[in-house]
Amino acid sequence: MQRVERAVRIVAVQAALLTAALHLLWAVPRLSPAMLTESVADSRPFLFVPAAVLLIAVGVAVFRGYRYRRLSTLGGGTLAALLVGYPLYHGESAADALASEPLALAAVVVEAVGIVAFAGLYYLHHPDRLGLATADADAALTAGDDDDGDASND
Repeated sequence: MQRVERAVRIVAVQAALLTAALHLLWAVPRLSPAMLTESVADSRPFLFVPAAVLLIAVGVAVFRGYRYRRLSTLGGGTLAALLVGYPLYHGESAADALASEPLALAAVVVEAVGIVAFAGLYYLHHPDRLGLATADADAALTAGDDDDGDASND
């Protein structure tokens, strides 16, 4: 079970970091100071940079071994928002836009893999999966037994 979790964690970290890199590769050249003062026709660069920073933070936290279901939800949800946002932004021409942009095609594939990996981490990081809930229950029972034992000694 530990090997499966390690493999899924590695895939999730790589998907988060690769998605962040792909979005930064697309967004950074399109950012300019003029975009801050004039009306913006395309807001994606302003959305992709914070999303990439969030994915980097999630990737680092998962890499460090934090086993929180909320962290898996944050990573998978961010990837899902980026994946769903592409066809919503392009509308009916999403398939044509995807075929003409190799960076977008790579991002969509990596996002889909990352969503599956973070869903796997969500499943594997259930508190009962590693026996954490039973260990807490056993600790509570032994603490209760100590209290009962003290009362019987009086």
